[in-house]
Amino acid sequence: MPIKTIKRLSPRRAVVAGAAVLVASGGAVAMASPANAAPTDSAPASSSRQIARQMIPNDTQYSCFSNIVQHESSWDHTAVNPTSGSYGLVQALPATKMASAGSDWKTNPKTQIKWGLDYMNDRYGSPCDAWAFWQNHHWY
Repeated sequence: MPIKTIKRLSPRRAVVAGAAVLVASGGAVAMASPANAAPTDSAPASSSRQIARQMIPNDTQYSCFSNIVQHESSWDHTAVNPTSGSYGLVQALPATKMASAGSDWKTNPKTQIKWGLDYMNDRYGSPCDAWAFWQNHHWY
């Protein structure tokens, strides 16, 4: 049975949680989720994806944004990196930077998506340029 490894890297290059663990009995595999993310009932990942899809109409740019968010937080808007403290869908560091997009940044995926898009566009030019950087460095 192949073992899948999940890597989570913060924007500040810190390698964080997320590796497959081979359990001794029967070769079963247990997966640790990125940034110790726990699913939430208030905004499931599918809802966050739908919000992002509405905010990013270009298919290619949405795909790039989605790739980053999947790697950073598995679409959990409450994901916290226990080492760095980065937070949310796009793992902002410090997390409070997202307040510039709205006071509800801790609980509202739409606010986090807005901040993340602004960050990617301002720093890299687009979500796809940010994704290209992420692929080369495993952080963005």
